[in-house]
Amino acid sequence: MGKRYENKVVVVTGAAAGLGRALSLGYAREGGELVLIDIEPKGLEETRGMVEALGAKATTFVADLSNEAGVAEVGAAVLAAFPKIDVLYNNAGAAYGAVNTPIDRVEWSQFQFFLSLNTLAPLYLARALRPALAAAKGCVINQSSMAAYQPAVVYGVTKSALNQLTWGMARMFGADGIRVNAVAPGLMETPASAASLGAEHQAKIRALQMLDAHGEPEDIVNLGLFLGSDDARFITAEVMHCDAGHPYRAWRE
Repeated sequence: MGKRYENKVVVVTGAAAGLGRALSLGYAREGGELVLIDIEPKGLEETRGMVEALGAKATTFVADLSNEAGVAEVGAAVLAAFPKIDVLYNNAGAAYGAVNTPIDRVEWSQFQFFLSLNTLAPLYLARALRPALAAAKGCVINQSSMAAYQPAVVYGVTKSALNQLTWGMARMFGADGIRVNAVAPGLMETPASAASLGAEHQAKIRALQMLDAHGEPEDIVNLGLFLGSDDARFITAEVMHCDAGHPYRAWRE
């Protein structure tokens, strides 16, 4: 595919591990300059080292995106350092543990935390970086999930709301030539999914898919590389599903 991201700046949140790290390396391989954001400094520095080993530039910002002050602070810092941003990939979020608590059992403070991190942070960080995104006629990619279609658990609610925000952001930001889309992964071959879902549950999910396949991080990376590039210049306000054709788009119990 060549170097689609040469002379382009890509911001990735949740870059210290998992899909965030994979995405960062994907954009680096195609020539992008990376701006890496995460709350975990050790993992963040490890990702930076991997990006630089690929010959790409990387700048790191340690930030807590679960509260308004943290988002505002890192947004201002990134904007001051990078007047033009081509891609903001809002990957940071909480996916497992208490976030899968049914909505009739979750504590108020827990719900606020997950909504802040999974739903509000992508919106408010994009708002903070809007001048730089507008200067580059760039794009925003929000990390959604198939859980968005099962709003009986907290995670599903946060991702369902993020899908709606994606549409609203696309409408509002379009005035500046900024595209906004979301990616909704299905079952992925990651340490987090293996530890949280278990082999039996994963087999059940896979049996319902139209394709007998297990998703890998590179499937999301390839989709992110496409959506952030000029190849997708006429695509906005979309939630792109990457789930092997799961019929319910709602596999979490």
